[in-house]
Amino acid sequence: MNIAELENEIFKEDTKALWVFAYGSLCWRPGFDFNKAITGFIKGYERRFWQGNIIHRGTEERPGRVATLVENMQGRVHGIAFEISGDAAIPYLSRRECKLGGYISHFTTFYPANGNPFNVLLYVATSNNPHWLGHAEAKTIARQVINSKGTCGSNVEYVIRLANFMREHFSDVPDFHLFELEKEVLDLIENERLCLKALMGDGEGCISFVKKNVDRTSTRQLQEDEGRLDNFQFSTRIQGTKLRCLNL
Repeated sequence: MNIAELENEIFKEDTKALWVFAYGSLCWRPGFDFNKAITGFIKGYERRFWQGNIIHRGTEERPGRVATLVENMQGRVHGIAFEISGDAAIPYLSRRECKLGGYISHFTTFYPANGNPFNVLLYVATSNNPHWLGHAEAKTIARQVINSKGTCGSNVEYVIRLANFMREHFSDVPDFHLFELEKEVLDLIENERLCLKALMGDGEGCISFVKKNVDRTSTRQLQEDEGRLDNFQFSTRIQGTKLRCLNL
């Protein structure tokens, strides 16, 4: 399990980079390098487990159910925006999300917990892709979830880790579809005496985020100091802020 800092504020200079919005498995298993991660939300969508998956969380015989976004003018979806690092991230995401997952990409506006909105790259599945499963009752989806497993592990892990992530970092945000599905999945696991620990896997490649609170006053003071000090003096006083993941 890796640990990374999750920030709640962004500054204007940060928005010049390329950012991608995570609302599903990317929230806890991004699989690519990133410089920063920040909490926030996008508007005009709601999260639904209407996309099928026949590789990572299922097979052609038993497709899994993974999250996508469906349009809702009043909706908001909370998640993480990642500042992409290096040249490998986009090809990796294009293969994972588009070629294998059936998603398409476009840009939308991200609203950070603190700071001005900015554009992010968004991957979303529509009903036009061959893996689309569409609407179903939570009990039906849950049954599909507990019976599905792919190259990345059980479909149960996907649902439970996403629910845990939302509960930990957005405790005051209701997500009825996600949490209703989680409840139905856990009920089925209990009723059928399945081993939840085994279904959750070993956590390889997963990230646990630690919240980082940025002090606006001290940050502004550091920026003022930077203008008064030469590069050598400044570098001896201020530590670097590049995000790093630590292997545990």
